[in-house]
Amino acid sequence: MIRPHGCDFLMPLLVDNPARLKVLQEEAAYLPSMMLSSAAAANAVMLGAGYFTPLAGFMDKADALRVARDMRTSKGLFWPVPVLNLTTEGQDIAPGSRLALRDPNVAGNPVIAIQDVQAVEELSQDDVDFIAQQVYRTTDQAHPGVSTFASLGRVVVSGPIEVLNLSYFQSDFPDTFRSAVDIRAEIEKRGWNNVVAFQTRNPMHRAHEELCKMALEAVDADGVLIHMLLGKLKPGDIPADVRDAAIRKMVELYFPPNSVMITGYGFDMLYAGPREAVLHALFRQNAGCTHLIVGRDHAGVGDYYGAFDAQTIFDESVPADALEIKIFRADHTAYSTKLNKVVMMRDAPDHQKEDFVLLSGTRVREMLGAGEDLPVEFARPEVARILMDHFAQEAANTA
Repeated sequence: MIRPHGCDFLMPLLVDNPARLKVLQEEAAYLPSMMLSSAAAANAVMLGAGYFTPLAGFMDKADALRVARDMRTSKGLFWPVPVLNLTTEGQDIAPGSRLALRDPNVAGNPVIAIQDVQAVEELSQDDVDFIAQQVYRTTDQAHPGVSTFASLGRVVVSGPIEVLNLSYFQSDFPDTFRSAVDIRAEIEKRGWNNVVAFQTRNPMHRAHEELCKMALEAVDADGVLIHMLLGKLKPGDIPADVRDAAIRKMVELYFPPNSVMITGYGFDMLYAGPREAVLHALFRQNAGCTHLIVGRDHAGVGDYYGAFDAQTIFDESVPADALEIKIFRADHTAYSTKLNKVVMMRDAPDHQKEDFVLLSGTRVREMLGAGEDLPVEFARPEVARILMDHFAQEAANTA
């Protein structure tokens, strides 16, 4: 099986020894506590679940700036996005202390991790702007990732952590949330060698379905990991439970048996385009995947990135030896009315735009909200019905 990033074995930070967990839980009751941001809590989950192997905790200021500039930590580890615990209030936090980190996303704010504080440092406004420009390629506050990053505070609390639980993901998504450890174990159990990962924060339509099948065939894969984001999204995105139901129905009806693993991971979407595509590849390697589908405007938002910037970054900025996982480069995929099948648009040079069934996200939401059937060339009827029911329920709740 493909090696984890930067080491020979996964390094999940979730405490799985019951005796050690009990000691930490008792200690947490007496430690000074800090309320995490949702972003930092998501980082803790990814660290705990092994997705962020081989990191041992939250980065310091030097690492954050170096990663933003060079995609390397101060010790030379390749990493595309700073992994930070930022706060607006760090005056009472002392280097050398231990902190109980509280989860903002669970009722009662239980302790999600304990951190050994190595440093407490402050980012200047120039530092914040520099990181935003490098990671998001913009400092525009209209960008959802930039606005979230700017709101987290400037105090960097760095140091290793021990993770006590994986937040709400295991309880809210027991059939879907899986750690990198879980996924590797399942891949090994199935005897898969080549595994293609498909990243999604949206329901999957016909084009996505066929793209997965194209990639399976193109790289001679044993199976595909449909790996959906279960954390925080921007307003208007389809909730995770609805996406989950829609994807499961599509796989049940339209994929060969035992060719797909449907899983999810606990992270908040960054909308960082190319940098996030590299992060997606890195933690899919940690999950045991050999290939990641990177399509048009992968992890993008608005018009902040070029259509294929998330592919070219692997050529221009990712050293050849940085990652073992390979990317499968996908074009925009749509149903061709001339060929009566879904194709990559680059493979149909004789087509005009009107030869494809293309719907914008806005138009899809309008149709679903109005109870209109989506074209069968665009969405499987069974999938469309789940989405229509969701929009109808939303409309009823706001009436």
